[in-house]
Amino acid sequence: MPQTQLPPWRSVLAVVAHPDDESFALGALLAAFAEAGANVSVLCLTRGEASTLHGVVGDLTELRTDELAAAAAVLGLHNVVLMSYPDGRLPEEDLDKLAADVVTTAQEVDADGLLGFDLTGVTGHPDHAHATAAALRAAQTLDLPVLGWTVPDAVAARLREDHGAPFDGHAASDIDLVVPVGRAMQFEAVGCHPSQAVPGSVMWRRIELLGDHEHLLWLRRKHAEER
Repeated sequence: MPQTQLPPWRSVLAVVAHPDDESFALGALLAAFAEAGANVSVLCLTRGEASTLHGVVGDLTELRTDELAAAAAVLGLHNVVLMSYPDGRLPEEDLDKLAADVVTTAQEVDADGLLGFDLTGVTGHPDHAHATAAALRAAQTLDLPVLGWTVPDAVAARLREDHGAPFDGHAASDIDLVVPVGRAMQFEAVGCHPSQAVPGSVMWRRIELLGDHEHLLWLRRKHAEER
């Protein structure tokens, strides 16, 4: 049976690819960690300068930076580090270099564990998968556990069928944690990203299908826990 509680980490570092991933994908989980008393930090590897869901006025890099800061305040994040690797081309970046940035940030916030997307990338975007690969490599250096956010196979299939979205899920038997979450803070954080949170986007349908639970995999446990 899957666990129903998040690990009691004092300090959590989420490693994501784009500004809005911390809200659209991980928002309910980050809020849950923060409400449990953890210091929650985010390392975002790109500024989201190459992608947006609809036309906006002004400099997109600056706009999405401001949106991330506002969302972080809503979610109660302890610290946000925003880097400038190329949006849409993150897999071209050397994995060791990315991992070194994760190591540095994890040490700065004294992280007890890392949180990211599943290694599949979940949504089909290769940036997500590469960000998690960097987190895993850093975790091996630091001997930290890593949780990967995922969705059940049934939800992924429904999103592919209804929206043509290339979601990857996991069978229920493979999912390690099914955690009850609130959505209020996540929805408020999503609202801080008006350049991305457009009506009818697949994000809304995903959250509707997931309801009041999020699903996680152990991508890595600490070496001492594996013995």
